[in-house]
Amino acid sequence: MAAMSGAEERDAGGGPAAPSAPSAAAPGPVAAAAVGGESGGAEEAAALLLEAGADPDAPPKKRLRAAGSGAGAAEGAAGSVKLEERLYSVLCCTVCLDLPKASVYQCTNGHLMCAGCFIHLLADSRLKEEQATCPNCRCEISKSLCCRNLAVEKAVSELPAECGFCARQFPRSLLERHQKEECQDRVTQCRYKRIGCPWQGPFHELSVHEAECSHPTKTGNELMDILDEMDQSRLKEMQLYNSIFSLLSFEKIGYTEVQFRPYRTDDFITRLYYETPRLTVLNQTWVLKARVNDSERNPNLSCKRTLSFQLILKSKVQSPMECSFLLLEGPYDDVKINPVIYHFVFSNESNETDYMALPIVDSVECNKLLAAKNINLRLFIFQIQK
Repeated sequence: MAAMSGAEERDAGGGPAAPSAPSAAAPGPVAAAAVGGESGGAEEAAALLLEAGADPDAPPKKRLRAAGSGAGAAEGAAGSVKLEERLYSVLCCTVCLDLPKASVYQCTNGHLMCAGCFIHLLADSRLKEEQATCPNCRCEISKSLCCRNLAVEKAVSELPAECGFCARQFPRSLLERHQKEECQDRVTQCRYKRIGCPWQGPFHELSVHEAECSHPTKTGNELMDILDEMDQSRLKEMQLYNSIFSLLSFEKIGYTEVQFRPYRTDDFITRLYYETPRLTVLNQTWVLKARVNDSERNPNLSCKRTLSFQLILKSKVQSPMECSFLLLEGPYDDVKINPVIYHFVFSNESNETDYMALPIVDSVECNKLLAAKNINLRLFIFQIQK
């Protein structure tokens, strides 16, 4: 019998069998999904396509491309979020575990600290009479041993942050400008607030409010009452400046730079206090002393910190000496001190004042002073002639 050709063998069924379609009795996974999803599958598919940004009425190939691009964008967004989270954990402050908002300092082993926490650690070590150490590696830290990390500061400034008003994302370097000048949801005040309008609201509603504001139409008598209240709030400030100007006209005026140095009491539980070397002003010898939180037992456990000082006359005087005096920040310090004028009559029997509050703005400024090796201020004394 003649051998059949390859084509004839295939026609006769002698060739390799083609894959058969799945039977109805044992449907495959694809067929089962197609059969079982006839009722709700169409709606779910349409919903998935809408989530992916595709039009359910579009051709199949276009819908597949849209679904693929949507899934790719979602994966990319998830990857970027994870990268940001990793950067947050790497660049955060080792003390407060938050991203630094200003300067970033690092210890000799490279661990990062924001400026606020760094100053707070130095202030705590001064209060506890201990050497300040890094919270991570316990190496010594100080202003001379630690340095700023400019690379981290620039990296943090480029990380995204959410606007507190409109919830949009911006680089941290641009967020402050956006919140102050550009955000349409930022809180603003009416232009007529100086004449008593209390309105506060989002910026995009400002023009509507000002068009309907009733304060511009107030009578002269109503405006005078509002202006009287404003004058009362400014009166104390003007009194301070007028007092300073009047003191500058005195015949005997003296000032000097003072340096408070840290010391410890001889008590069983030692307490931190500051004292200046003897200084000469108006031909008299003086000493300044200062204490933290009015000699509180454990000021390092308190979040609120204050400094108080007293002025002591060390030399003998023939007659009572009436003086006005005030302390101001030194020429090379950035500590904010509100000027307050104090008065006292010095004599041989009463040669030291009570402890008076050093008018520091807040506890942050107090920590700056405590973190420094010495506290440098400027003392002014005005002798009142009778």
